[in-house]
Order: sequence, then C-alpha cells, then structure tokens
Amino acid sequence: MERITISLDDELLAEFDRYMHQKGYGNRSEAIRDLVRERLERKRLAEDQDGRCIACLSYIYNHHERELVRRLTDTQHASHDLVRSTLHVHLDHENCMEIAVLEGEIAAVRRFADTVMAETGVRHGKLSAVPVETRSAGKHSYLHHAHGGQQPHAHIRPKI
Repeated sequence: MERITISLDDELLAEFDRYMHQKGYGNRSEAIRDLVRERLERKRLAEDQDGRCIACLSYIYNHHERELVRRLTDTQHASHDLVRSTLHVHLDHENCMEIAVLEGEIAAVRRFADTVMAETGVRHGKLSAVPVETRSAGKHSYLHHAHGGQQPHAHIRPKI
C-alpha cells in the first residue's frame, strides 16, 4: 500500500470529518478509499457500455395505477436473462416498493431500468450498479467452473 498526502482547507476537512463520523468510518483513509472507489465505479459505468455489471434497481409504485402491475411483470419476464431476483414490499394500501437484482451487460441493465422507471405510476426509481468481471483472471476462471464435484457455474467478481 502506498501513502499519499493531500491538502484540504479547514472547512472542507471539518465537513469531511462529520461525514466520516456519521457514516461510521474509523479513520479518514478508509473513508477516502470508499469515495475514490465510488467515483471510479461511476466513471467505469459511464464509459464502459460493453462490460457487465451487477445492479440493484429499486422503485416505488402505486399498484392501483391501471395495468401497471401487469406491465411491470411483462417487462421483467421480457428481460428474464437480466433479473436475478426481486423483492416486493407493501408500504401502505396504495404503494409498493420493488427491488430487482440485475446482472448483465451494462447497456442492457440501463435500458431495463430506464424502461421500468419510465412507466406511469413508478416513482422514486434508482439504479445502483457495480461493474464486474466474468472472464478468467490468472489461473482462476470466474465463468463456469466447478467446486469439488459440483456442476459448473458462473462467478462474478466486482472490478476493483
């Protein structure tokens, strides 16, 4: 690990320290590392249209909206290759929250999320994605390998 020195004005440092303590970081280094990782992930996702990602799409919708539940279900079935899992939560008599775990090509995951969030009646949509590797790295293959007699299966690994 390499050490670096940075300079921050007093106000920015005080605000950063408040942020760090609110988030529960034990030291500045780990807080800064997380902020750098987050920014690099965002940059990779913006630039790398051909890569793969694992993502969480969360959204709230009014289940009384005409035909919305059917349209959302149809959208998920049409993209069954992207949707790994969903969680449905009833918030009140009208509103539900749904969380979909997605895996696939970044562009396809974005298109799916945009389609869902554009549906009339869907509110508060947010996509959180992390770029992943699925190809071999060194002597370990993340794609379709087996452990001790198991069937071959895929592994994904977040890009660092």
